Formats: sequence, structure tokens, C-alpha cells
Amino acid sequence: MTIEITLDGDKKVAAHYPDGLTMATDQPVADGGQGTAPSPFACFLGAIGTCAGVYVLEFCRARSIPTDRITLTQQAEFAPDEQGKRRLTQVALTINLPPEFPEKYRGAIVKAAGLCSVKKAVLTPPAFSIEYQVS
Repeated sequence: MTIEITLDGDKKVAAHYPDGLTMATDQPVADGGQGTAPSPFACFLGAIGTCAGVYVLEFCRARSIPTDRITLTQQAEFAPDEQGKRRLTQVALTINLPPEFPEKYRGAIVKAAGLCSVKKAVLTPPAFSIEYQVS
């Protein structure tokens, strides 16, 4: 998949996907941006939780379980590394189920959320390369 990235002024950067969708990003005001969109790192964190949410949604739909009262809460924890830089150390997801959610599926829905492909990509990271071209 090829994603085109554009530098859209100030601290705004956008990803343009082949299907015509665009993901806009900006930096927080505290970091010199205008705060008009999530930062790229916030998008990354959001992708983890929303990916798990897709698996929760599909799990429930396959069993005709209503989803209108199900939410997920994601907590990200940070700590300084050896150089003093703030690094992500843990991501914790909680699936908030209503009392009437079938007890027999409570463990299974956690397993379903764990199938998230974004989480799997983080656990088995890809190789990265960065180069330039003059065009």
C-alpha cells in the first residue's frame, strides 16, 4: 500500500490513502501547532484502541449482542528511557461491558480484542527504511 504524505503548513501533516481517505494531523498548541487534529503519535495510540474495538464489535455482531452500551478505555503509560526521553511503556485496554452482557462471553471478548492487527504489528515490528529521492 502506498500512502502519500503532504506537509500542509504550520505543523500540519496529512496521510492520503489510495481509497481517497485522508488522515489529518497537527501538533498540540503546547508544541507549536494549532491543535486542529490529533498528533501523529495520538493517531498511533488511537489506532490500537479502535482496532481492538473493531474486533469487539465483530465479536458481538456475530452473536447478536447489542453494542450500544459497550465502550473501551485505553490507558497509555510513559516513563523516561536511559537518555531521559519519554517513552511508551504500557498500553492497557479495558472493555467496559454492561451487566447484562452474557457471562459466558466475557473471557472470549477479551481474547477477540487481543486479535487486533495493530497490536500484532507492534509486537512483531516491521523493518523500517528511510531514503530520499530528488524529483
